[in-house]
Amino acid sequence: MAVFRDDDPSAWQRLDLRLLQNGPIAMYWKPAILVEDLGWFAANHYAIDRLDCSTWADRELAHTALATAFKFPDYYGRNLDALNDCMSDLEVPEEGGRVIALEHFDVPAKALGDFAYVLLDIIASIAHGKLLFGRRLIALVQSDDPALGFPPVGAHAVGWNPREWLNKARGL
Repeated sequence: MAVFRDDDPSAWQRLDLRLLQNGPIAMYWKPAILVEDLGWFAANHYAIDRLDCSTWADRELAHTALATAFKFPDYYGRNLDALNDCMSDLEVPEEGGRVIALEHFDVPAKALGDFAYVLLDIIASIAHGKLLFGRRLIALVQSDDPALGFPPVGAHAVGWNPREWLNKARGL
């Protein structure tokens, strides 16, 4: 199933397509614009998870909030590798998709160092994998700091094809 139809001119007016063409993570400063866009997603059959990140003063609080919001299993390891594993199992509905709204994300971005960046990188990588199967996962990141920014997320290494992946298959 295609994520969007190229023979539908109205597709270019869709908010999800406009956001995804620049990647699965979009920044917001004004809460009113975020709320308006969340309304669009709700009207277009997206599952929406809203997380208030203003209390994420340490990693444990962040892990607890994420585990609660996404109903991670009891064995969740509360580290970034476990977060990646559990987020990979996140269900994304076929109709619409899923939006993760991270509100007041400037708080963990300032308080938790690389944790905030790695969380966005995990979401971006998982969103890429979900798109391969026609599922849309988008994160809307609201910041009260209009200057907040992050390096690129969701980068993929340039790798060898499966038949030449091993060094010996390439004569090395």
